[in-house]
Amino acid sequence: MKAEILKINSTEPEDRLVAYVAQQIRSGKAVGMPTDTFYGLAVDPFNLRAVDTVYEIKSRSRHKPLSLLIESVDQAEELTRPLPSEFYAMARRFWPGPLTIIVRAAPRLPLKVTANTGNVALRVPAAPIALGVIRQAGIPITATSANISGESECTTAAGVQEQLGDRIPLIVDGGESPRHIASTIVDLTNSDGWRVLREGAVPNQEISELLGS
Repeated sequence: MKAEILKINSTEPEDRLVAYVAQQIRSGKAVGMPTDTFYGLAVDPFNLRAVDTVYEIKSRSRHKPLSLLIESVDQAEELTRPLPSEFYAMARRFWPGPLTIIVRAAPRLPLKVTANTGNVALRVPAAPIALGVIRQAGIPITATSANISGESECTTAAGVQEQLGDRIPLIVDGGESPRHIASTIVDLTNSDGWRVLREGAVPNQEISELLGS
């Protein structure tokens, strides 16, 4: 089955098209869609069958947790245990934007999403299509890159179609990614303090200046 390609304006997404994508995700389908970094593979993280499909589609190890795209700090608080002050400082400074923050997950998040780690990686993207879908669906969406594990990340819908076009039902074409670099990942779950797990679009120096070394 070939994926449906749906063009959506990346700066002013059409409401009816965003609503259609949100409905597909709510119905348990996996959707390839643009973010403010690479194209991502979006499913409902509370739908365990949909979460399973992400690992199947990507041929991804089930020991690797799935990060989530959210719309706000308020939504983050619904998905996590009490958040440290460093979280709020980084969220104020870098969200919406390419910073992923790992925190302790609330019990309501499925273990399949956290890969039994008890942690969850969250990000508010500076991407109107993704934010619109999250708001219309009323849930966070998975944020893992829309590619086969080990292959290059995709910056266009055509790239997603080439890698995953026969594995997913819908790909949103929002044009080329505004960045060709992944988000920076900061882990706040250690009692020793914060640490950068991956330097990406947000430089380490900016985080150090904000939080202190």
